[in-house]
Amino acid sequence: MDVHSIPVGNEGKRFDVVNKGDVVILPAFGASVHEMQLLSEKSVQIVDTTCPWVSKVWNTVEKHKQGEYTSIIHGKYSHEETIATASFAGTYIIVKNITEARYVCDYILNGELDGSSGTKEEFLKKFKNAVSKGFDPDVDLVKLGIANQTTMLKGETEEIGKLAEKTMMRRFGVENINKHFISFNTICDATQERQDAMDDLVKEKLDFILVVGGWNSSNTSHLQEIAELNGIPSYWIDNEQRIGPGNKISFKLNHGELVEKDQWLPAGPITIGVTSGASTPDKVIEDALKRIFEIKREEALQAA
Repeated sequence: MDVHSIPVGNEGKRFDVVNKGDVVILPAFGASVHEMQLLSEKSVQIVDTTCPWVSKVWNTVEKHKQGEYTSIIHGKYSHEETIATASFAGTYIIVKNITEARYVCDYILNGELDGSSGTKEEFLKKFKNAVSKGFDPDVDLVKLGIANQTTMLKGETEEIGKLAEKTMMRRFGVENINKHFISFNTICDATQERQDAMDDLVKEKLDFILVVGGWNSSNTSHLQEIAELNGIPSYWIDNEQRIGPGNKISFKLNHGELVEKDQWLPAGPITIGVTSGASTPDKVIEDALKRIFEIKREEALQAA
């Protein structure tokens, strides 16, 4: 039995490598409606491992569509999960962060929120890759529903939801809010638990935080972001091989820069905070900690 990944070219995934009767495993972040249709036409056997929380988001945007609400999706427009979610939505706009959400809300209020928005043409240019086909900000921002990529920062998703709700109250009146705004909690439990734990962890007296998880993992990147926002030294590694040789580490910053640092472990007793991405195997964390213990053991032997 051979196992292959579906290759990705300049125009997207190449489903020409998939043949009738093949077994296709869908990842946790799901597949778009178009991709599912292609696979169905090829008569393949589908093993669906889509996360239930991702399915919950799809159900949410379906409700938006049925109620003729525009979905504001908090996510990254190029991320596989957000691409899939957008395919289930009717009219949508994808915002990456609270700054982009403020731009949208300022436009709704004709520049009376913070003056950050511009003309309709500027709006469409800014979100050209992040809106549904034929999106018109003058027509499609009258009824809003909130959804999200399940691995985004919970606090930021909530902030975006509150901002959108207050914006619609200001525009249409508190008494009419239910006609213009709808919201459901669609943050993944595993992601939320880790972010909540990280919020508590950064309050402790720590020498640094070790963040373990894939460098392409959105939920892990937000754990690193929480540490950086709180000014705590943090090292995001994807496996134990990033530690060493000797007292050296290669790690990634939240914005993507790869950094190497010598003598990263302080001498003497240290207090470490440890966190990991939602799908990081326990063994990867254990192996990383073993590397740290080995460095400290060597330090102790040399001092003896």
